[in-house]
Amino acid sequence: MKALAALLVIAMLWATGLFAFASRIAHSTPPADPGRAQGIVAFTGPSPMRMTEAIALLQERRGERLLISGVNRINTRDSIRRAARAVAGPVYDCCVDLGFEAMDTIGNARETADWARARGYDQVIVVTADYHMPRALLELKGSMPKARLTPYPVATDEMNARAWWRNTLQARRLCLEYTKYLVILTRELVLGLGPKTT
Repeated sequence: MKALAALLVIAMLWATGLFAFASRIAHSTPPADPGRAQGIVAFTGPSPMRMTEAIALLQERRGERLLISGVNRINTRDSIRRAARAVAGPVYDCCVDLGFEAMDTIGNARETADWARARGYDQVIVVTADYHMPRALLELKGSMPKARLTPYPVATDEMNARAWWRNTLQARRLCLEYTKYLVILTRELVLGLGPKTT
């Protein structure tokens, strides 16, 4: 009975956290004025909206360069430009870097950290889907803890955080994303509580 009661408590806490997580996403919007940073990074995903918004920020001179992280190796600069509906021109041609190494969010964070370090950037605007932003920021802070990260969450067709429970696929996606977020959060808390070296 005690084990069952403990499981019920854990399930209730998980469900409460899930609804709080969904509410946080539902109320996250891109800042009206994200300011300026040295670099911009967009994490790829099912929707091209992330890349479209990031390229628009680059065109507004919100950053010097843009990294599109997690590009499939079969893609080219032209195919990415078409997918993002970007206009071919000096800004896209000169200032967009494609990262082909990342296979997941951990890889995105490492790829971004390597790119920023190579260019001497410590101020980055982060563009990804709204539901993905909490976990993306956790991974980025772990890989580049001294950087100033400005989140720029993008609403996509992948997730309607205001009515996610109405769609089985979206509910499954949100539950998975929330669980992954908890895993990463726990990892960072454990690492933060670990022995300090000097």
